[in-house]
Amino acid sequence: MAADAQALADLHAAASDAPWSAAEIADLLAAPGVQLSTIDTPSGPVGFILCRAAAGEAEILTLAVHPGHRRRGYGRALVEAAAAALDAEAMFLEVASDNTAAIALYRHAGFIEVGKRRAYYARASGPAVDALVLRRDLNR
Repeated sequence: MAADAQALADLHAAASDAPWSAAEIADLLAAPGVQLSTIDTPSGPVGFILCRAAAGEAEILTLAVHPGHRRRGYGRALVEAAAAALDAEAMFLEVASDNTAAIALYRHAGFIEVGKRRAYYARASGPAVDALVLRRDLNR
C-alpha cells in the first residue's frame, strides 16, 4: 500500500497546487468509507479520485489527473465511476472558485452550487480564494 500511496502522492503533486503527502493519502485509504478509483497506464496511475461515504452522503476528497493526460475524459470517467460505486444519495465537493476547468468538469457531470466558503483556499501569493460547495444527486 505504501508504494501505491507514493505513486498517488506523486500524481497529486503533478496535478495540484496543494499536494498531499504519501502518508496523508495512506491514512485516507485506511479510513472507513473511503473509496479509491484510478485510471492506470503501464507506467502507473494517470488519474485518481478519493471519495468518502457515510450516512447516505458522499464527498469527493480529491480528484487528480496528470496534466499530460487532461482533456481526454478521465476526470469525468472518475467522477462517474465514483458515483456508480458509492452507496449514497448525494455527492458533495468543494472547489476553488478560480479553478475554471474543474468547475466546468463538475457542472458538466451534473453538480450544482449549493454554497460558498469565503477565503477557504490559501494561496502562496495573493489573497485566499473562496470554495464553491457543489452537490450532485445520485438518485439511489
